[in-house]
Amino acid sequence: MDDFIFLLTENETKYKQIYQQLKALIMKGTLKTDDSLPSIRKLAETLQVSRNTTLTAYEQLVAEGYIRGEGRKGYFVNALEQVFLQEQEQPAIFQSPVDIATYIVDFRAGAVDQRYFPLKVWRHMANQVLQTTECYKYGEPFGEPLLKEQLVPYLLQARGVATTSDNIIIGSSTQQMLLYLGFLFKENFSSIVLEDPGYNGAREAFQLHGFQIEGLPVSTQGAQLDQLAHCSARLLYVTPSHHFPYGVSMTIQQRQALIQWVQQVDGYILEDDYDGEFRYTQQPFPALTSIDASRVIYLGTFSKSFLPSIRLSYMVLPNALVQAFKMRFAAFEQNASPLHQRTMAQFIAQGEWTRHIKRMRLTYKQKMQHLVQELQQQFGKNITILGEQSGLYILVKVKSLLSEQQLIERAKLYGVKVYPTSPFFLQQVSEEPMLQLGFSKLTIEEIKRGVQLLKKAWGKP
Repeated sequence: MDDFIFLLTENETKYKQIYQQLKALIMKGTLKTDDSLPSIRKLAETLQVSRNTTLTAYEQLVAEGYIRGEGRKGYFVNALEQVFLQEQEQPAIFQSPVDIATYIVDFRAGAVDQRYFPLKVWRHMANQVLQTTECYKYGEPFGEPLLKEQLVPYLLQARGVATTSDNIIIGSSTQQMLLYLGFLFKENFSSIVLEDPGYNGAREAFQLHGFQIEGLPVSTQGAQLDQLAHCSARLLYVTPSHHFPYGVSMTIQQRQALIQWVQQVDGYILEDDYDGEFRYTQQPFPALTSIDASRVIYLGTFSKSFLPSIRLSYMVLPNALVQAFKMRFAAFEQNASPLHQRTMAQFIAQGEWTRHIKRMRLTYKQKMQHLVQELQQQFGKNITILGEQSGLYILVKVKSLLSEQQLIERAKLYGVKVYPTSPFFLQQVSEEPMLQLGFSKLTIEEIKRGVQLLKKAWGKP
């Protein structure tokens, strides 16, 4: 198709409108597999926008798998039928507790930079909330209505999730939500598929319920979805927007393949969107739930993007599960602070949440870039860096005869704490040790210092 004429409004960024309209044409079949798209220059001239605007729209479509670029030939529409990727193997590791005070630099993931926390704004709003009578009562068992009402438009705008406040359940953490879901599901399900490697906290939650665990192999290229045909489980836990720990994002073809699978087996997918806000090359991808909300349970948290100690998470249940869940847990008190819930509701309503995410996305992007550059400068080809496109940590595969634990111990001798990845694996192994380095809490100077100390600790791997 050589030309498009879109009506662009002032209500939303122009690149996003172009992205959405092209995506809609592809989904409807108006644009078919291998159809060519106008060049960036031509589309910009037609729509009277800058080339950067059309380039950004195309890059987002490429990243999500809707289209592909073929060098000088231009851009073409990808097939939307299910695509299965063949994968390879990966690492293993072990953690030793140490006194945090002994470390000069701690590359811990899951911590935030205190300097950027909006303390004055949050304190002011919390003080206002404390003046209301509702804060002196036990909270609503499934979450404060004020927060759920604020989450409805936010999830639609930011993640493409269309829902109602009745479908949203508030809790203290993702793991707590998984424990509750385990109680609900084990009446009709006895096994679950987990990513391998994947979030070990999810594994622990379902093992506690006695579920049989089946592994879905994942590599740096993505999940080996064809293996689902060999799984007996009808439940699947995944991190599609930012795989934990590899950082790869599922394309639209992979997401549709998952939806097709779950519909065929008459099961459910648990989508953990633990840090979907922090993508540094394109806008965050729409959630898997946006494709089929009847078969996907969406899990979100404020711990990674705002403050770990706030202990505030949420999930969006399909309509078929809402009443069953509420009947099962009607007698249980809410375990997330109503004060924090009401303060967060006000924080979102006044636009502070959106401002905070935009500010932190830029901050973390800068830190990520410095960490990657410093590692490349110090280690060159002796390491492989994974996951630098999004999230709050990276993985480093080290070309070394030393084991993962030996590398951790040597780093400790120089005052640097790095983290193993072996707890994330079910069965896969790796020829090279792989470590997790978080950067969100560190300053640029601490990042540089930490990598320099790692160079001394590990020498020439």
